[in-house]
Amino acid sequence: MSCGEPHETDCSEVLDHLYEFLDHEMPDSDCTKFEVHFEECSPCLEKYGLEQAVKKLVKRCCGSDDVPTDLRAKVMGRIDLIRGGHLVPEQDITVNAPTTPAPQE
Repeated sequence: MSCGEPHETDCSEVLDHLYEFLDHEMPDSDCTKFEVHFEECSPCLEKYGLEQAVKKLVKRCCGSDDVPTDLRAKVMGRIDLIRGGHLVPEQDITVNAPTTPAPQE
């Protein structure tokens, strides 16, 4: 997504690191760059607002649930792979999906 206007910080960079910004996991200097970008770019500001709202909704609805240790380890492992630039195979994402037996002929 891009608004088509030139910015000091490119829209793709902002959107690629949006959750780091939302989670306060980036240096203050980068946060300042993002804030300036949001002031200039309404499409990115809109995306930021949407993701912020989703994050608040998830926290409100699921914030008090205990997460099983093995699930947390799996999720954190996948996040590390993605942040490292490694692709996660589609089949790993749906490990617990029910399987339908093949029809008998």
